[in-house]
Amino acid sequence: MASLPTDKLDALERRFDSIEAAMSGSPDPDEYVRLSKEYSELSPMVEKVRAFRVAQSDLAGAEELARSGDKDMAELAQEEITELKEQIEALTQDIRILLLPRDAADEKSAILEVRAGTGGDEAALFAGDLFRMYQRYAESQGWKVNVMEASEGDAGGFKEIVANVSGVGVFAKLKYESGVHRVQRVPDTEGSGRIHTSAATVAVLPEVEDIDIEIRPEDIRIDTMRASGAGGQHVNTTDSAVRITHIPSGIVVTSAEKSQHQNRANAMKVLRARLFDERQQKASSERAESRKSQVGSGDRSERIRTYNFPQGRVTDHRINLTLYKLPQIIAGDGLDEIIDALITENQAAQLADMEQGN
Repeated sequence: MASLPTDKLDALERRFDSIEAAMSGSPDPDEYVRLSKEYSELSPMVEKVRAFRVAQSDLAGAEELARSGDKDMAELAQEEITELKEQIEALTQDIRILLLPRDAADEKSAILEVRAGTGGDEAALFAGDLFRMYQRYAESQGWKVNVMEASEGDAGGFKEIVANVSGVGVFAKLKYESGVHRVQRVPDTEGSGRIHTSAATVAVLPEVEDIDIEIRPEDIRIDTMRASGAGGQHVNTTDSAVRITHIPSGIVVTSAEKSQHQNRANAMKVLRARLFDERQQKASSERAESRKSQVGSGDRSERIRTYNFPQGRVTDHRINLTLYKLPQIIAGDGLDEIIDALITENQAAQLADMEQGN
């Protein structure tokens, strides 16, 4: 296992100590918030580094004791040496992972978009199943889900649904869900019992602020229109729905809640997210040419997962992971197992790239 960059760890500890001292010096509220954020970001790393150094010190003491003339003490020391070496190896790996470059968007909230793909009514029903899966998963994580735009399918589910998922670290986990999800099952309307295959597309975009993406007033066209509910029912009597067109990119977003003011804010939020994502996708594509792993790349055209109902299995094709836990996963309870495996695989790929100097 590669050694740790001691100079960098020393610098991180010094920075952590200086933040701690500054926070105890009664800074103004804004500065305190900024310092607190950096302090919480550095805490996990510093905790591991200090545990690593204690273990190293203990190992040196145990090795010295093992060289003493006392046979019984030497045997006890040898057992301790074995345990400490395992502990140091685990801490080293943890620290190396914490040192990996972080996606600046990981701590952000996210815009979740689920769209029915091939498969007609069954695809819309599956899109509805996926959205409910994410809703339940978000609830288990303590996140909030706010539907911003929805177009219901003729037989239920959704042709398209867009929601804001807010909370800490939302994008860090949900970003692995971007791509084409495929379902294999017997539709309720299928009398012969024949298995159908249909698909839905998921896009997860980090929520961005004005400072992340600049949108010039002259680059957008804003139109208002009549908002309608599910299936065209419950038509509002006012022109409250908003459609924003970003002229340079051709991106069009809509929002159709009751408040025109809220619709405009929602549509701008989605537009910023899509423009930011477009920029990130271009950068990711350029980096991907030299990368071996595409886990977490967010390629919208990539078929990432299959949900096979007859066999009760879910397969993530990016890491060849198959779990016979479809009911738990589609209920949102077992999704963490897949996401954690994807995170681990992505970290392993990044570590391999670092060791090869990429």
